[in-house]
Amino acid sequence: MSFTAVTLKLLEGFGTTCLIFFITLVASLPLGLVVCFGSMSRFKPLRWLTRAFIWVIRGTPLMLQVIIVFYVPGLAFGIPMQSRMAAVLAAFIINYAAYFSEIYRGGIESIPKGQYEAGQVLGMTDREIFFRVVLLQVIKRIVPPMGNEIITLVKDTSLARVIAVSELIQAAQNIVKQYALLWPLFYTGVFYLLFSGLLTLALRALEKKLDYYKG
Repeated sequence: MSFTAVTLKLLEGFGTTCLIFFITLVASLPLGLVVCFGSMSRFKPLRWLTRAFIWVIRGTPLMLQVIIVFYVPGLAFGIPMQSRMAAVLAAFIINYAAYFSEIYRGGIESIPKGQYEAGQVLGMTDREIFFRVVLLQVIKRIVPPMGNEIITLVKDTSLARVIAVSELIQAAQNIVKQYALLWPLFYTGVFYLLFSGLLTLALRALEKKLDYYKG
């Protein structure tokens, strides 16, 4: 099998990898903020329930979560998942929302309480204080840890193969089995490195743009 043919096959798998990455990111970022507000709620039952959810998600492997989402509905309720991709996306979105929620919470709690009090003195509502005073500072502080999770997500997409979703690594493994070629598996590293490199440059540019605020 030629280098060009292998590259084309891997590009098909890489397309699935990118799809998992972008959908997970777009969905888990806002969902993580919702989970964050739940974990910081003054309503104790909601706060305890949300933090228990985060503890379970962060304390178990993502691979296991993918397997549970795909197989448990059919085994426990007789309603099998019709789409492997949907199962992967659901597991990834829930997992990353939990991780992002903790990053959000850390960023929000790092803002001095004096800023909230100053906003209240000026007659601002809690909503106005958050969106006009706190939010931009939080964004600046969470970009580095958020960037680490985003880079990790690129590599975690390979876990989709556990339920036979043909992402990049699965595509390479299929070539290895069919043509007895080992090098395509190592070649996948080039795709991950380039993708991660582009994301790193974009995140650094964002950090640099936010440097106007030095607080």
